Amino acid sequence: MATEAPVTSSSTPGLARFNALPESAATAALHEACASSAWGSKLLSQRPFPTVEALFAASDAAMAELTAEDLAEAMAGHPPIGRPKPGDPTSSREQRGMAGASEELKAEMLELNLAYQEKFGHVFLICATGATGEQMRDAVKTRIGNTAEQERETVRTELGKINRIRLTRLVETAEEDKD
Repeated sequence: MATEAPVTSSSTPGLARFNALPESAATAALHEACASSAWGSKLLSQRPFPTVEALFAASDAAMAELTAEDLAEAMAGHPPIGRPKPGDPTSSREQRGMAGASEELKAEMLELNLAYQEKFGHVFLICATGATGEQMRDAVKTRIGNTAEQERETVRTELGKINRIRLTRLVETAEEDKD
């Protein structure tokens, strides 16, 4: 069991709950946030977190250290934009901007996703939360011109944003989800 972190137990019940999770449950929760096992292991080894900001800092540091293979593992957990995983509320929520897109825009995104995947060897990844379908389309059109190295670092940044959103959700919902 994790040691007590007094700051979290009173100010952030969800973070205190996450800190106290058995290792297997914490590993599973982190895997839901990011499919990179290296990222999850680094965060797991640093529990307990005294604050959400400390959790974010650990996430950012772990993200900065991921190898190309670790990034590929993380990206494998993300469906293509415009095609959220069936039955996955996280994927649907994050891609909400494409839900109301026209069939023309959806078809264009499919073509762009395929061209991007052919060039870079992985799905187009963007922090889609709050973005419109048009903004996502414009981003893929711009980023397809990147070099592989530029795109790898852009993906790292986008994954970091996604991880922060998902970690926030984890510590905000940890209390009610476990009761």
